[in-house]
Amino acid sequence: MSNSGNSAAIESALADFLAQFGRRLSQLSGGVAGIDQFQVETRQLAQLATDLEAARSLQSYADSHPEVGQVQQQLAAQLCWLETLMIAREAGDRFHLTLQLGNETAVSGQSMTEALRGFDSQAAYRQLGNELIEQGTNPEPFLIDEDPLLKDLVTTTRRFADQQVLPHAQQIHCEDLLVPESIIAGMAELGLFGASIPEQYGGVGLGNLPMILITEQLSMASLPAAGSLITRPEVLAKALLAGGSDQQKQQWLPLVANGELMVAVAVTEPDTGSDVANIRCRATRGEVDGQPGWLIDGSKAWCTFAGRANLLALLVRTNSDASQGHRGLSLMIVEKEVFDGHEFLMQQPAGGRLTGKADDTMGYRGMHSFTLQFESYFVPADNLIGGDEGIGKGFYFQMAGFAAGRLQTGGRAVGLGQASLQAGLDYCQQRKQFGEPLANFQNSQYQLGRMSVQLQAARQLTYRAAREMDRAAADDSNPAAQKSAELLAAMAKLRSCRMAVDISQAAQLLHGGWGYAQEFPIARFVADALVLPIFEGVEPILEMKVIGRQLLAGIAANSAA
Repeated sequence: MSNSGNSAAIESALADFLAQFGRRLSQLSGGVAGIDQFQVETRQLAQLATDLEAARSLQSYADSHPEVGQVQQQLAAQLCWLETLMIAREAGDRFHLTLQLGNETAVSGQSMTEALRGFDSQAAYRQLGNELIEQGTNPEPFLIDEDPLLKDLVTTTRRFADQQVLPHAQQIHCEDLLVPESIIAGMAELGLFGASIPEQYGGVGLGNLPMILITEQLSMASLPAAGSLITRPEVLAKALLAGGSDQQKQQWLPLVANGELMVAVAVTEPDTGSDVANIRCRATRGEVDGQPGWLIDGSKAWCTFAGRANLLALLVRTNSDASQGHRGLSLMIVEKEVFDGHEFLMQQPAGGRLTGKADDTMGYRGMHSFTLQFESYFVPADNLIGGDEGIGKGFYFQMAGFAAGRLQTGGRAVGLGQASLQAGLDYCQQRKQFGEPLANFQNSQYQLGRMSVQLQAARQLTYRAAREMDRAAADDSNPAAQKSAELLAAMAKLRSCRMAVDISQAAQLLHGGWGYAQEFPIARFVADALVLPIFEGVEPILEMKVIGRQLLAGIAANSAA
């Protein structure tokens, strides 16, 4: 199947189908308001739109790839388009929609349908798998028209990850240890915590794309012990930049950027997960020793790194009227002491208490995820982000942080996916069965090829989202561009996290029984990958309430125009 004419034709057909699907769903649901009556269909809309953007991103990458290796990338793009076509055809059954490929003529003179029927996708996947076996994977991202300094950044970060993180990764996972201080100090020395914090606030000011590249390299060595360490500083930094006062930015951002202050994010509650508007942890005005502030009461759950962290970014209810929903929430910076281990207690002189207990998890070990209990815990008024002007705006500040967090999670997933693909490839080359290396068998070649396409599509979508967020940040007078970039970041998170789960499990199957043994890193990759579709927006909620909601809102706006 020649790609030059067919990719454009397939893209056009998919875009038309997606528009039909979206309009039909909007008619039935009445727009955004009716999402909960069509939850599965809204998820399908989000998945289709995400798959389309991933295929576009991979095609753009293939078109711009250097001559060496371009044929391989074009083949990967064709396979990505075909997978998206199959998903769209299945989704069309729900609304009795037919995906029309039209009568476009391929370069060979065949119709589109004939060209697709004549394309041997199994052979194509095996070809890509064989090329991996012969050439190996390349964890160095190919960046088109980017600053050459980014290559040095990638090389430096990878060297640090290989030398300082990887030797500890397996032990941290197996023994559920806290991230060693040497890793934190090393990342701070390299300036990795301030990668996207502006220089005026003590950061490096590199932007979102470099942050993604850093994250990817660190996550290849260990998701929890390195790749995730910069997520929480990113979330707090973006929230401060969105709503903090000048004094607050000057006070906190330099210390976060240089790694002196480590951050945890406290949003989720034991009885409130994705329903952020119904947060119950409350803050009431109070005074301690003549200092005005807030007294915090309530619980938080899944607060990762809360023991080691110096600061908690706490989303809390400052308006007791529950009917205010998210408009009654504010964001505060809670200072605390550093604790090792799986439990801690902070007792304030005036009687306030903060206790934390780490939950035992199957993976994602090294940072520990805590359930917290606040009892009249005092927070100074100056620690409310935005001051009195920020009261009731915490949800919006937090969402600005979460948009960056989702993008960064896409980078984490890409790194873990790369590590899983490499593990599967290495095992297939080393392990012999029936007198031959596993790499010689058709199924191994096919699976490796499929994994490589999944990885590359997710990677290029994530890079594209990072670039778009950087462009939007440079033009803050264009809120539509910011909204579009945040949507793309959510899609990158969705696609990449699902990819990491699928690839890690496929690589585990290539290991056979040894893939279940803790001595092999692939078992760690599988356990760690499972958390990716959960945090920064659990997959169904991300599809329905973030991606699907914005797509349906756009359809309604276009219909009204």
